[in-house]
Amino acid sequence: MTGTVAEMEKGMAPGVLRIGTRGSRLALWQADHVSARLAEAWPGLRIERVIIKTTGDKILDAPLSKIGDKGLFTKDLAVHSLKDLPTRIPDGLALGAVLEREDPSDALISPSGRTLEELPEGARVGTSSLRRRSQLLALRPDLEIVDLRGNVPTRIEKAERGEYDAIVLARAGVKRLGYLSKVTEVLGPDRILSAVGQGAIGIEIRAGDASVVGSVSPLDHRDTRFAVGAERALLRRLEGGCQVPIGALGRLRGARLRLDGLVADLDGRTLFRATEEGDAISEEAAAAIGLRLAERLLDMGAREVLERILATARPQTPQEKPAQDAE
Repeated sequence: MTGTVAEMEKGMAPGVLRIGTRGSRLALWQADHVSARLAEAWPGLRIERVIIKTTGDKILDAPLSKIGDKGLFTKDLAVHSLKDLPTRIPDGLALGAVLEREDPSDALISPSGRTLEELPEGARVGTSSLRRRSQLLALRPDLEIVDLRGNVPTRIEKAERGEYDAIVLARAGVKRLGYLSKVTEVLGPDRILSAVGQGAIGIEIRAGDASVVGSVSPLDHRDTRFAVGAERALLRRLEGGCQVPIGALGRLRGARLRLDGLVADLDGRTLFRATEEGDAISEEAAAAIGLRLAERLLDMGAREVLERILATARPQTPQEKPAQDAE
């Protein structure tokens, strides 16, 4: 990260803020949520929502982080699902604020109302996440894990049409779009460890833009920033991406941070999970906890798993990459 809220000089909020966002329902919800929070913090502030489109708008739901930053920061800030923001933010940009996190758990939606344990042998479960695939197979090796694409409403519709016996999504996205009543079972981190940054919203800005820093700083939630900072440090050290099953979840109690981390093979048969704790009195201290846990996982055998997966992985096209609504 190029800069942090603590490192950059704080200035007064500008009279107008332009928020860049994708055009999917979940992306728009997040942008509107940030707009509402900014309006509460700065009465009288004028906010403009600018929908970022690619050529032909063919990848409407692609995370902003996946389409490049050229032209994006003619806007003042961009709103991301934090799990989609690369752990190495380009020079000249910074994570200006991290909003308080929603429940990072995964959610099972089964049209038949069955829980994970109650699904029949060989049931078809839809997910585009290798992290979920590995952990689902670790819990139920008999399941048939089937690729699942599209935004949240589309995925739920596919399940209700009978294309899947169940699907797994992020509870946060399901809740934000008003589909929480369709959740059959919440799969907490004790069973399926969350994606790095899952449930958190990040605001990306130009580094050193004191006016914008000042405007977004009231939205920054210290505990969430430290927790996801530890998770992102772990992921950065493991050099993982969407093609590698990696999970992490940081939780703070006072100044004490507990970080759970996981690396799994694609079939769920090999799974390394460990926990690291420490005092998170700064972003640097939180990141150090993430780095320590990453080293522990590598020493446990995760290094060989990661090397094996990355050696066989092929590059994904923009159409194949999970959409921002995916988790």
